[in-house]
Amino acid sequence: MCSLRRMFSKSRNICSCVHIMNNVRANQIRFLCREASTSSRLNEKNAHYDIIVAGGGMVGTTLACTLAQAPRLSGRKILLLEGSPQQSRDLKPQYSNRVSSLNSGTKDLLQLIGAWTHIANARYKTVKKLQVWEACSDAMITFSHDGMVEDIAYIVENDVLLAAVNRQIQELTGYLTVIHQAKIKGYELPQRCGTANDVRVHLENGSSYISSLLIGADGANSQVRKAMGVQYLSWDYNQMGVVATLNLSEPMNNVVAWQRFLPTGPVALLPLTDELSSLVWSTSIEHAKELLSISNESFVDALNDALWKKCPRDKIIDVATQRLDNLLESVFETSNAVRQLHPSISGVVEGSRAAFPLGFGHATCYVGKGVALVGDAAHRVHPLAGQGVNLGFGDVKCLSELLCEAVFNGSSLGNMSHLMKYETLRQRHNLPTMLATEGLQKLYGTTLTPVVVLRSLGLQLTHVLSPVKKMIMNYAAA
Repeated sequence: MCSLRRMFSKSRNICSCVHIMNNVRANQIRFLCREASTSSRLNEKNAHYDIIVAGGGMVGTTLACTLAQAPRLSGRKILLLEGSPQQSRDLKPQYSNRVSSLNSGTKDLLQLIGAWTHIANARYKTVKKLQVWEACSDAMITFSHDGMVEDIAYIVENDVLLAAVNRQIQELTGYLTVIHQAKIKGYELPQRCGTANDVRVHLENGSSYISSLLIGADGANSQVRKAMGVQYLSWDYNQMGVVATLNLSEPMNNVVAWQRFLPTGPVALLPLTDELSSLVWSTSIEHAKELLSISNESFVDALNDALWKKCPRDKIIDVATQRLDNLLESVFETSNAVRQLHPSISGVVEGSRAAFPLGFGHATCYVGKGVALVGDAAHRVHPLAGQGVNLGFGDVKCLSELLCEAVFNGSSLGNMSHLMKYETLRQRHNLPTMLATEGLQKLYGTTLTPVVVLRSLGLQLTHVLSPVKKMIMNYAAA
């Protein structure tokens, strides 16, 4: 009996040791697997992510950063696919010729994710006033931050904004993965290929990724949008936007954004420093090519002519605008003739001249099963109102909030009811802005006397009606 007890006890000890060794081995295997997964997650086939953002421009990168910081999305794996190489975050001494006019809503979003601190530590310029005037008449309008919004706009170089968001991403510790130089081979979407609920993204290097939600932030020629098969309304303006960094003729308190509507398109000066402004000049393709080919001196002369030269006008226009101006001055005790003189240009920074094509585009649907579009992938607009990028950042704010709401309510990230809500809310905001911008582009693209008279009178009336101007500014700032 004692012998049997000793044998049973010895057997139990052996089993216990085996069990302990198995646990240790299992833990080691799990540890090694976890390490292998971490080190090779960029190359593994069919890796699963909760959200994949295709396109790493300003809008796509900001969206990925916003989602990665959302408390309700904590623990969700997010993948950002960027086609370009990783850019240096060092601030260049020379200002970039591509800048954005950010509204207060965009600034609030960048503050929320911590990127605005990096922008403020780099450089930006606050716009306190906007003055717009007509080339075919003396009509004008000004917008000031006094009694309206905190500031009119914030001029930030695209490179500075993107570097700020990327710097914030580098400070994140969590579940956001960024792949640079990601070349997309194709997409498999649920509604197009009949797969269950997941989206599949295939790269040219052979890697494949599976996701519950794919977000297309890949620009006006969006491959995600094309994979969705949605109708896309678009047309070219047969215009190009000429950009450059300009030297002002003399230092000044440069806090005003200037825009003059010419028959060929608007020309705008955006403040950078007290000595520098950024140019956005919309004109015909032929004229744009000419402006890029001439010498710096000839370019400056052409620009000053565009800003100062009086266009031929009908006397009917002058009589109509002058009479209305006298009437408004007697009623509102203000005059349309009181205006601030815009600066002259003394030079252009070497190598800063460039041009890009202008066009209109709008996707009839922003969402589908397991997929959504943001920014230029969903809508493209003329830059005359400076709202293109702000519409994209509005998409980011709205979509991120609704995805958080979906998770909080226990729904999946690809839940169609929340995605459809995003589409409805954004189209209600984007379409009026786009149509108003399109209307202005058409309205100021003609020199017909009746049209010039009507638009000039409308500009004069809006100028003296502060509530109307306040409503316009508040809508543009949203």
